[in-house]
Amino acid sequence: MKIAFDVDVIKEMSITDMVRQVAEWGYGYIEQSPHPRINPFYKHPRAGRDVITEYKRALKETGVEISSFIVVYRWSGPDESRRQAAVKNWKRMIEIAVEMGVPVINTELSGTPNEPEICDEMWYRSMEELLPIIEREGIRVEIQSHPWDFCELNNETVDLVSSLRSDHVKYLYSVPHSFYYDRGVGDVSGMLNYAGKELSHVLIADTMNHTRNCRYIVNPPGVDATIHQHVGIGEGEINFDALFQTLRDINFADRTFNVGGEAIIATSLFGYPEKMQRQAVETRERIERELLKK
Repeated sequence: MKIAFDVDVIKEMSITDMVRQVAEWGYGYIEQSPHPRINPFYKHPRAGRDVITEYKRALKETGVEISSFIVVYRWSGPDESRRQAAVKNWKRMIEIAVEMGVPVINTELSGTPNEPEICDEMWYRSMEELLPIIEREGIRVEIQSHPWDFCELNNETVDLVSSLRSDHVKYLYSVPHSFYYDRGVGDVSGMLNYAGKELSHVLIADTMNHTRNCRYIVNPPGVDATIHQHVGIGEGEINFDALFQTLRDINFADRTFNVGGEAIIATSLFGYPEKMQRQAVETRERIERELLKK
C-alpha cells in the first residue's frame, strides 16, 4: 500500500520545496492534485519541459515518488463543447503521466446535479473515447463521486465504475465525502464493503455531517451549492474506528491490482496550512499504526 500526501495545501511552494516538504514529513509518495503549473482545474495541462525537469530532479533527490495525479475536467457535460475540451485535456494528461512514470490518475465525475441524465450520458460518451487510450497506455483511472455532482452516492458510483468491466477503471473512496455518499448516515463500513474489489484508493480527512439541522447555516436558504471540509482526524464526525477496522477486514493494505500496482491511501487535508507540520505527520502515523501495525 502506498501512503501519499495530497500537496494541495502546500502548492504555493516551489515544486522542489514541495517535494522536499513531503519527504520531511515522512511520506514516500505524493498525490499531485490540481496545480497551476502542472494540471490546473478544468484547464489544459500546463506541465512544460522546465516543470517536468524540476519535478523529476526533486523526486530523484528525495527518493519520493508520485503515486497518482488528480485531474478535474468537465468531461461529464452537460455542454458538449466543454466535454470535448475536457477529453482533449485528458489525452494530454495521460501523456504526461506516462512521461512521468505515474501509473494512476484519479478524478471526479464533474457533472451537475441539475441535469443528471445528460451528465450520465456525457460521462459514458467520454469514457467511450478515453478508455481505449487508458488501456493502451496502461493507466489506472480511479473515479470518485463528489459533493455537487450528477452522482453523489457511493453505491451508484461504484456501479458506474463496475459497469465498464475494465481492470483499468477503479473506485476511489473519499472519507470527507462520506455524509454525501449515503445521505447523512455515515455508514463507512457498509459503503466500503459495497465498493468491494473495485476499491483501490482512499482519501483520509474528517468532515462534519452537513445534513444535521443547523449544522451549517447558508443564506439565502436554498442556495444551489454544497459544503464540506477536509479537516484533521477527530475534528469532524467520521467514525474512523469503523473506517480503519473495515479497511483491515478487507485487507486493503495488501491489495495489488493488475493495473497501477498497489492500493493507495492519501492524506487529504485542506484549508489549514498552519496545522500541517503537526497534522501531516500525525495522519501518516495513524495510517501506519492502523493498517501497517507500525
